[in-house]
Amino acid sequence: MQTGTPRQPRVHTSSEDCEDVDVAIIMESTYPFLKGGVSAVVHDIVTMNPDISYGIIHIAWDSAAPSEDLYGMPENVRWVRLIHLSMEEHAQDFKAAGARAVGMDRGQRRRVSGWFFDGIRTLARTGDPEPLWRLYDAGFNPRTRTMEAWRVLGTQEFMTAVRERLSGLGLSLSETFWLVRDFMSILYALLAETMPRARVYHAHTTGYASLVAAAAARDHDAAFLLTEHNLYVRDTVNTLLGRNMALPVRTGDYRDFEAVTPVQRAWMAWWIEMGRFCYPSTDRITYLYPKALEEARGLDAPVDDPGRVSILPNGTVLSEFNEQYALRLEETQRIAALTPEGAARRTWKLVFIARVVPIKGLADLLDALHLLISRGVEDFTLDVLGPTDHVPEYYELCRQKIEELHLERWVSFRGTVDVRAQLGRYDLLLMPSYNEGQPVVALEAMSAGIPVIGSDVGGMSQLIDDELTHPDGRTWQGCGVLTRPGDAPMLADAVAGVISDPARYARLAASARGRVEGFFQLSDVMARYNDLYRELGGFPSVEQRVLSGELSGQRARRALEIR
Repeated sequence: MQTGTPRQPRVHTSSEDCEDVDVAIIMESTYPFLKGGVSAVVHDIVTMNPDISYGIIHIAWDSAAPSEDLYGMPENVRWVRLIHLSMEEHAQDFKAAGARAVGMDRGQRRRVSGWFFDGIRTLARTGDPEPLWRLYDAGFNPRTRTMEAWRVLGTQEFMTAVRERLSGLGLSLSETFWLVRDFMSILYALLAETMPRARVYHAHTTGYASLVAAAAARDHDAAFLLTEHNLYVRDTVNTLLGRNMALPVRTGDYRDFEAVTPVQRAWMAWWIEMGRFCYPSTDRITYLYPKALEEARGLDAPVDDPGRVSILPNGTVLSEFNEQYALRLEETQRIAALTPEGAARRTWKLVFIARVVPIKGLADLLDALHLLISRGVEDFTLDVLGPTDHVPEYYELCRQKIEELHLERWVSFRGTVDVRAQLGRYDLLLMPSYNEGQPVVALEAMSAGIPVIGSDVGGMSQLIDDELTHPDGRTWQGCGVLTRPGDAPMLADAVAGVISDPARYARLAASARGRVEGFFQLSDVMARYNDLYRELGGFPSVEQRVLSGELSGQRARRALEIR
């Protein structure tokens, strides 16, 4: 639900002008400057909890990154605090590194250099982050540091430690130094400045956002909430290696994998051990779907602690889709009255709603459609809704495939459109992705009564296929069909099986809306976030804030209505 008053964000590059807030949300290159599923969820959080004050800590590569507020942040978002990772944004700090600038004698430089690598070794061997936290307090945390630990970079003592401790990487000393310098510059960008004060720091990824959240919570004696929309460490490692995004990643993989370069192995260790470093600092972790817990266990997330881990799905507002649902309900009734022969003569309207990028699997869908046509199933169209400029070479590949398979009659690219306004036109949503969390677009289609055919990845089984039983006893069957990612024949079979059976289609369509109504209502999800924030942050209820005068006017009225 994207509402709010559009305005330019209050953007700061330091924390001095950022007032204290209830919740600081930490984002990596997304909200409020880029559109997407995670950004949409965060916008729902801040707009549907108007009684809570927020700040956004936005991590981007450099100052050239997008900086226009695309959502119209509401007034309870007080500020956006930027963090830039690129060394070019803080190169001067590293030019000063070296023995003369460190302010330590040779023995101290040797001990600090050893501290880095001893802490990393302890974390890798035992999962204990405390030695590295002590290094953070002594050498990075601006509130407590007695030295600037990053300045040992480039000293003779540090280079000796690099040569002695990292000789097994398979890189030259020079290559190893530049790799370590990259890591150190990122740590400096993330940790060397104090973050604004909040009662709860809410990270939406397990990488750099979690590192900032863990450090800020430690600095300000606050709570650290982590929401894993997907398994960030798994996805980052698989992207690094060019692997199937559905493949699991475990803590020992950077040691065990054989067909990787030394640099890839180092970056695998960086991401995996960063997750292991941050997980113990969390006060609570939420996952979108139950299946995520097993994979997260392989990354040493504390998923077996019921007091720290819970399932908190995405949601949507059913009433926003009533008009589209009415259109679909009328059409579904017509479909249900068809004979199988009538269904075969009907032109089925299929839709793919996503960025045209490899992970979304459009090329596989085109192969599946070609198979359908070769079997004599020709009465359908496919509209592709979504941007085509994110990976231009993949878009061009798909265009070429359409020409090679002679699909021009069936497939149309419509670009970025108002999806919600278009949903009522379509019979089936197709999602042949290689990776999904719990996609909002599927929830929106289901809210309009549209069945979904997609890949069995991430949280799709809970959303689409699993039998769901409500506390009131109502049980909902599946609202679509799931297939193996990359399996075009299986995808073709799934589409053919639904559009050839009008009664089955009608059952799936009825279940789609019912599943959202019973289990994925946005108001329920946002109320749970509100409760979580209050539990972790210890701040007053809506009613208490209204009575005390802390909350008044339109914000007070809206907060009471939502609650």
